[in-house]
Amino acid sequence: MALTLRSSTSFINLKDNRSFKTPDHDYSSLVGFAQMKPSCQLRAKNSAQEAQILQPERISNDQREKLHGMAAPQSHNNMRVPVFVMLPLDTISIGGNLNKPRAMLASLMALKSAGVEGVMVDAWWGLVEKDGPSKYNWEGYAELIKMVEKLGLKIQVVMSFHQCGGNVGDSCSIPLPAWVLEEISKNPDLVYTDKSGRRNPEYISLGSDSLPVLRGRTPVQVYSDYMRSFRDRFKDYLGNVIVEIQVGMGPCGELRYPSYPESNGTWKFPGIGEFQCYDKYMRASLAAAAEAIGKDDWGRRGPHDAGQYNQFPEDTGFFKRDGTWNSEYGQFFLEWYSGKLLEHGEKILTAAEIIFQGTGAKLSGKVAGIHWHYKTRSHAAELTAGYYNTRHRDGYLPIARMLGKHGVVLNFTCMEMRDGEQPHEANCSPEGLVRQVKVATKTAVTELAGENALERYDGGAFSQVLATSSSDSGNGLSAFTYLRMNKRLFIADNWRNFVEFVRSMSEGGQNTRLPDSDRMGTDLYVGFIKQNNLRKISEAALV
Repeated sequence: MALTLRSSTSFINLKDNRSFKTPDHDYSSLVGFAQMKPSCQLRAKNSAQEAQILQPERISNDQREKLHGMAAPQSHNNMRVPVFVMLPLDTISIGGNLNKPRAMLASLMALKSAGVEGVMVDAWWGLVEKDGPSKYNWEGYAELIKMVEKLGLKIQVVMSFHQCGGNVGDSCSIPLPAWVLEEISKNPDLVYTDKSGRRNPEYISLGSDSLPVLRGRTPVQVYSDYMRSFRDRFKDYLGNVIVEIQVGMGPCGELRYPSYPESNGTWKFPGIGEFQCYDKYMRASLAAAAEAIGKDDWGRRGPHDAGQYNQFPEDTGFFKRDGTWNSEYGQFFLEWYSGKLLEHGEKILTAAEIIFQGTGAKLSGKVAGIHWHYKTRSHAAELTAGYYNTRHRDGYLPIARMLGKHGVVLNFTCMEMRDGEQPHEANCSPEGLVRQVKVATKTAVTELAGENALERYDGGAFSQVLATSSSDSGNGLSAFTYLRMNKRLFIADNWRNFVEFVRSMSEGGQNTRLPDSDRMGTDLYVGFIKQNNLRKISEAALV
């Protein structure tokens, strides 16, 4: 049963789904959805049920062994947490226009009535600068931003320097700009490469960040020019309508290496992934780092015993319990590998901070919630992604400090996940991971925001977000962005859960019930959605 609007406006029929096709499958194979009766109110976990986490500087060796398995306090501070909603990936068409604008307007009206703060949209490099270097087309985004402004909503805009397609939830394909792909075809080492020589065109390798490999400009210069063009085009909206710029720094817009690519079946959950350091620029950097400490042999290649994408830690010499990861060589390699990622973020955020300084818009950076194999000593899946986080080392504090240095919000995923939903053999702990990141951001005095990693519509997922959104210790969420607006969101039970969630977040996690009608006095409320009414009204395709 899809949500409908009574309106004289002629909307696109529900059967017209040419523009945005939502995958028919769900992700129940990865997580078990908690059941919730439609009338159930959302409840956050009682803080009295959770133990206090240790401060990093006070951890003994024995306590370190148990660090990632410990619980942390979760309680409400009655602070409002604004909710944003991610728009469809193909909100802007290949031609640069706003897709299905009338349906988009109807959808935004529905979100407004639910009490959301605003929406998030990807500003795809592959769409905006596709016609040639420094040739930008922002017109579709301008139409959207004006629509958002008229409805009194806010918008977060992602500087998406990665391709769309090949990852979880990708429902369309938007490659990097054609002129960039042309340069890659001439020089394949411009993209990340694994030990087997597989090239990944999702994102330009950070190994070439400071080299003029894109028709006379470095990748960082290209990203900077892009952000500067956006700032100049939308200067009148920055700080009031455009309240946040999320700076893409890797695949999926996340600060990480593409260590677990799903395209062509290369990787499947919960594989450990592979290191992405085999393009010639990364190899040269590794060799130089090894030579600098008099260990030339260490710079010839990455770890030889790190296994393959879909193996488990104990299947490898590097990641097993007492594996090479914990040796002098392993520490050298992982410090170099994770350090290069931090340098990459530093370069891009330094530019972004200068460009958007004084505009009033916040900056944010996204960090991936890699929760599988989190309970193992090596945290293999995090290591291959570039997060040097192990049983003995906090890999998120350096990231939080780097972001905080530039006043950048750390946006973290998997806020909706519970440990009990995950397959036992994967050694997952999304809850433990979120707790660790909350402590890291508090220690670094860095603002924290959150997202859900997978599409979820059930009350269990919303309750988990509520439980992690606020904290007496001051490291609650400053905002939450919900993934994602599509037709399934507007199914009656899903919509009911979502509206209850938004209102709970707006009232500091307090339980609320969905009223008989929305605050704007329209027919957009759950009680209106009945089978005998559906035949009497025109149906709107809400994206």
